[in-house]
Amino acid sequence: MTGFPGHRPIYGDAVHITAGADLLVFAGKIMTRGILSGGRGFAELVLPDADPQQRRDLERAGRYQDELYLEGQLFYSSPELTLRTAQRDGDGALVVTGSP
Repeated sequence: MTGFPGHRPIYGDAVHITAGADLLVFAGKIMTRGILSGGRGFAELVLPDADPQQRRDLERAGRYQDELYLEGQLFYSSPELTLRTAQRDGDGALVVTGSP
């Protein structure tokens, strides 16, 4: 599946994020979904706790594209997104929001 995710969460077990020249790989319970905030659409990606350097690499690139995998198969591919926020939630997961 490609395009902008719907409001229903999509789960996977690995994600590859292309951010500039960097390829960031996360494994674990991963979720993506579309959210509305202030009348604008955003893609939210929730990643397991990761190396803080990966968050800095993502923030430095500013734009990214992600591919979500489930059991080794490509399950969802996002369009290129502009990073809006990258922050930790109360459980330590990295929550990344982006917009087209």
